[in-house]
Amino acid sequence: MTYLMSVIMGAIQGVAEFLPISSSGHLALFQAFFGMKDVEAEHMFFAVLLHFGTFISVCIVYWRDIVDMVREFFLGIAALFSKKEGRGTPPPARRLVMLIIIATLPLFVMVFLKDYIAVLFQSSIMVSIALLVTGFLLFFADRLPKGHKTAKNATVKDAVVVGVAQAIAVIPGLSRSGTTISAGMFQGFDRGFAVRFSFLMSLPAVLGANVLELKDAIEVGFDFSLLPVYLVGVLTATLVGYFSIRLVKSMADKGKFGKFAYYCWAVGAISLIAGIILR
Repeated sequence: MTYLMSVIMGAIQGVAEFLPISSSGHLALFQAFFGMKDVEAEHMFFAVLLHFGTFISVCIVYWRDIVDMVREFFLGIAALFSKKEGRGTPPPARRLVMLIIIATLPLFVMVFLKDYIAVLFQSSIMVSIALLVTGFLLFFADRLPKGHKTAKNATVKDAVVVGVAQAIAVIPGLSRSGTTISAGMFQGFDRGFAVRFSFLMSLPAVLGANVLELKDAIEVGFDFSLLPVYLVGVLTATLVGYFSIRLVKSMADKGKFGKFAYYCWAVGAISLIAGIILR
């Protein structure tokens, strides 16, 4: 592992993690067409660190929301045990916490289906079809009238729908960000809120997955001499991830979110044809 390779992998992580192009789908296609295997054992720790880098990107962009949510989470718990608990509408930040918790629950169902999902990674045709579906979701969601729902008036049903979309998006080829942002738009979310909700709701899922992967990575072990190289990759992933989030926010606000659909269609169509020919 060289510094250059670390920078390249960090940049790829920062782009693919947030742009609605399905990083898992691209990985599955590379594995299918080029015989690539999963991350080598000695670099498993690096892969975990890269995900942590993009986790930091979200925290930087939405740090005010996160601070408000943490504060309101504990205030909400305190209110449950207080005689002065109000019956009025909770603050938007507290409602956002509740909505994200609800939206995260469907992911637990997918834990029992992980073996079936792993099989999908082996089928380039299934991944290609999923990429085409992602393209259609982005295309049609971007053409919806602008919604007006925010944390103040989004409902439990809205959170469940977006949460189910996130759970389904574990299928390789379905972009997590693209699927959840589109689901939010279909539910009438304000475009900015749809993007914000999508990235904020990714934090519990990414953190949980990283904790599990970190356990495996520590068991495998890693070369401490490569730590400076790894940290360069993490910094790159964080910086590129930051600007990737800004790009998605900007394109969604300007009604250009659907532009990503053409890329998904192109990759999906080419890989589908190649998959059929090479079967």
